[in-house]
Amino acid sequence: MTDIPRRAVSRTAKLAALPLGFAGRTVLGMGKRVTGLASDVISAEIQQRTAEQLFSVLGQLKGGAMKFGQALSVFEAALPEEVAAPYRQALTKLQEAAPPLPAASVHRVLAEQLGPAWRDRFDSFDDSPAAAASIGQVHRAVWRMPDDTTRDVAVKIQYPGAGDALLGDLKQLSRLGGMFRAIQPGLDIKPLLTELRERITEELDYELEAESQRAFATAYADDSEIYVPTVFSASPRVLVTEWVEGTPLADIIREGSEQQRDEAGRLMATLHLSAPMRAGLLHADPHPGNFRLLPDGRLAVIDFGAVARMPEGTPEPIGRIAGLALRGDADKVVAGLRAEGFVSADAPVDGQALLDFLRPMLEPIATDEFRFTRAWLRAEAARLANPRSPAYQFSRQLNLPPSYLLIHRVTLGSIGVLCQLEAKAPYRGIMERWLPGFAAVS
Repeated sequence: MTDIPRRAVSRTAKLAALPLGFAGRTVLGMGKRVTGLASDVISAEIQQRTAEQLFSVLGQLKGGAMKFGQALSVFEAALPEEVAAPYRQALTKLQEAAPPLPAASVHRVLAEQLGPAWRDRFDSFDDSPAAAASIGQVHRAVWRMPDDTTRDVAVKIQYPGAGDALLGDLKQLSRLGGMFRAIQPGLDIKPLLTELRERITEELDYELEAESQRAFATAYADDSEIYVPTVFSASPRVLVTEWVEGTPLADIIREGSEQQRDEAGRLMATLHLSAPMRAGLLHADPHPGNFRLLPDGRLAVIDFGAVARMPEGTPEPIGRIAGLALRGDADKVVAGLRAEGFVSADAPVDGQALLDFLRPMLEPIATDEFRFTRAWLRAEAARLANPRSPAYQFSRQLNLPPSYLLIHRVTLGSIGVLCQLEAKAPYRGIMERWLPGFAAVS
């Protein structure tokens, strides 16, 4: 990966430069205040430049910083398009340009993780990766079973040194709390960064991923709509699972029929809303590359590195507060959000302004059926990202409790994919079935 800064000194220097740049922009803002430039213009300018530098640097670094940047993309919806676009482009370019590990390095990892006789466990192994990601790559192979039958498998191999790079990046990034407060002043950023660090670090452990995948497979065994591939072998840095043939969701987004797109959207919503109740887990990486539509109509899920552990299911306040907002009960909505930590205990909140802020977001579940569209998402993003809009000003008062971080990430990510699909489905009915508290008050 010669095009990506990997040496510790280089990576640390890039990350350490972020707060220095923020400090410089803050001083610049103070200077402009002396000259009489309006303070709201200065704040918006500092915020935009801070976000631009933050996402640009995260996008340049593979491993932990890149994965951290992807997780922090929950902030992207609140940014102007001119800031968000370069960030998305940097990540896309980075993913497409990542050179594969040399075959010798792949073989070395397999020998370390599966033993020196690792070749005896395969009938064949393709040295060319079928896919690459931020901390590993996937190879296609044929796995030899104990009864001497064979299975087509996907072999996920972690990059050597990915763990050290991840932990080093996260240590540096944890020092950037002041920058994130510039982007979203209402956030209590320190516990949020701690939660992010813990969840992202878990993705290094392929044995933990295998455990999650097996739990999903048990929960959805013989399900008519969701399919989870079998895990055949797991070690800390190598994961062997069933190879799945199907139509990638990205292909359906690009050229699928309206019926395929609608069905894919319905199945994605069903998976994400039902998994906490059925598996005690939430699949926390709603990226099109992690899903396939099978010939029999089921949705296959092929990556379980990012999950949220929810043994008691989805928190009941989510459904209850959403239902109360649809009914227009402002006082109870304010009380509910305050109790969950979205609003600070002593912050004055205008209940009607809160409903005005929430209702457009709840439009997809206000009717029996809804079609997500790019136009709808653009309109919502514009409403939330315009510094002059009431919604933007109100959003800056809100906090994101750490326990809701992955739920928020999945919600935003899923909505993004549904809008790419332009999928129409009975989302309200899916929520009534699987979201605790929602049906009781809606």
